[in-house]
Amino acid sequence: MEPRRIEVLVPMRWGDMDAYGHINNVQIVRILEEARIAAFGPPSGAGLPGVEPPAALFNDVEEGTMTLVVEHKVRYVRTLDYRNIPAVVEIWLGAIKGASFDLHYVIKDPVTLEDCVKATTHLAFVAEATGRVLRLTPAQKEKLQRYKA
Repeated sequence: MEPRRIEVLVPMRWGDMDAYGHINNVQIVRILEEARIAAFGPPSGAGLPGVEPPAALFNDVEEGTMTLVVEHKVRYVRTLDYRNIPAVVEIWLGAIKGASFDLHYVIKDPVTLEDCVKATTHLAFVAEATGRVLRLTPAQKEKLQRYKA
């Protein structure tokens, strides 16, 4: 399968705005989270099943495994103005290491399609019982590789 980006539409909420009518920087990280869950599924055990994500990964991990954010990097290219329509988020895989991986995002203005935010999230699977980082399985790496750009 050829690597590809996943496109997700994430609603902007009225309460996400700052005093200037832009989406607040803190809410940008929430939009990244919403895009990540829409693209790769909710962590195992979180809520009831819903729409199958394009790349079911997080909901396929072993019982007792947490998917944790290690680091976020966010670059604000231009302001994302509040609009009563969802923001367009493209998400894809970057580096896939032995025990962690990077997700890359671009948040676009839904009308102009201009890039507003470029971000990266470094993630790892962690054993809930011990707090130890788990190595990625060959099956997980294969699934991730399909979305590597």
